[in-house]
Amino acid sequence: MKKVYLFLATGFEEVEALTVVDILRRGNVDCKTVSITGDYDVTSSHAVTIRADLVFDEQDLSDADMLIMPGGVPGTPNLKAHKGLEKLILQCNEKRKYLAAVCAAPGIYGEMGLLEGKNATCYPGMEEALQGANYLTNRVVCDGQFITSRGMGTCIDFGLTLLEKLTDKDTADEVAHKIVYR
Repeated sequence: MKKVYLFLATGFEEVEALTVVDILRRGNVDCKTVSITGDYDVTSSHAVTIRADLVFDEQDLSDADMLIMPGGVPGTPNLKAHKGLEKLILQCNEKRKYLAAVCAAPGIYGEMGLLEGKNATCYPGMEEALQGANYLTNRVVCDGQFITSRGMGTCIDFGLTLLEKLTDKDTADEVAHKIVYR
């Protein structure tokens, strides 16, 4: 079974996080939420507190097949500032593991120099952070191991794309049908 970690920082966008977790779990992907705050409870940008499955500093996350970062402010800057997460992203990039992000969060990969020459998307107005990338306005953009999406309104498409990458098209189509999406 594929192992996926979705990271929660104070100020994350809850719909971007939970939609993706829901879709992946419906598709039988082992998707765990990981708090980078040092506490299991993490409060979103809209004052919704979510209890994470794991706390970053208490886990070895090197077995990941995919890392996912939701957007939100100040969630994205908080993710970007976490040195342990930065190290994990670099390790996963080196091993060609999937790196996914939505909304403002793709800019983290851009500012780390990982999107140079790649196609990517993000929340409108955040394009400057996609340093070196070819900015597209598609709902979801896949380029190699990078999967990026625009925002809350694109998260079902984003989640289904991630599910298809981790499993197969039939599984993604089955989940889309069960949630009355397609």
